Amino acid sequence: MQKRDATVAVIGAGDYIGAEIAKKFAAEGFTVFAGRRDGAKLEPLVKDIEAAGGSIVARALDARKEDEVAAFLNDADKHAPLEVTIFNVGANVNFPILETTDRVFRKVWEMACWAGFLAGRESARLMLPRGKGNIFFTGATASLRGGSGFAAFASAKFGLRGVAQSMARELGPKNIHVAHLIIDSGVDTAWVRERREQLWGKEALNNPDLLMPPASVAASYWQLYQQPRSAWTFELEIRPFGEKW
Repeated sequence: MQKRDATVAVIGAGDYIGAEIAKKFAAEGFTVFAGRRDGAKLEPLVKDIEAAGGSIVARALDARKEDEVAAFLNDADKHAPLEVTIFNVGANVNFPILETTDRVFRKVWEMACWAGFLAGRESARLMLPRGKGNIFFTGATASLRGGSGFAAFASAKFGLRGVAQSMARELGPKNIHVAHLIIDSGVDTAWVRERREQLWGKEALNNPDLLMPPASVAASYWQLYQQPRSAWTFELEIRPFGEKW
């Protein structure tokens, strides 16, 4: 593994997508700054990356708090130039509209939209003086269309998409690649498997081609990072070939 003088910040380094993104970029020589609300839960990821010869700094991070986001990204940039920020905070909830409290709606918006704005703005603040960088956002089916029970989640994801698109138009001409990755599929996580089994029974888990492996999401982010600026993608939709759309 050839070490790079660069960091990647993974905001929302959960056990599945975030962890695989961190592992992929660490394997390619980046120092990973991984943040999630409960920093203690990053210990298995740290062990995996370090055992493979990679470098990682794990931090507890509430991505809704401006000062914490700024400090997290500044520390990453001080360690080595911040080359990539990937915003991957999840906030997927499902409530009938009459059961969607103002607290739920506000919290989901803070997690999926407001926090993305903070991550993007503070990353741009560090990247613009160097005239290069990459800021990527994780979207979902709900980024494009609302669904029954998803008023809070879809509105936040719609908002995040708007933030990303506006940033891409503003920062692209300044050599900063902003991209929005839409995962149009359930991702293969314990929560998704449990929910599908509850809704449709165990047979719903029989077809592996209907779930997105987290490592495939990480590979898509790596592909976005590698794109030449003559052919940058802003929005990329990915789904397993068994998924209807």
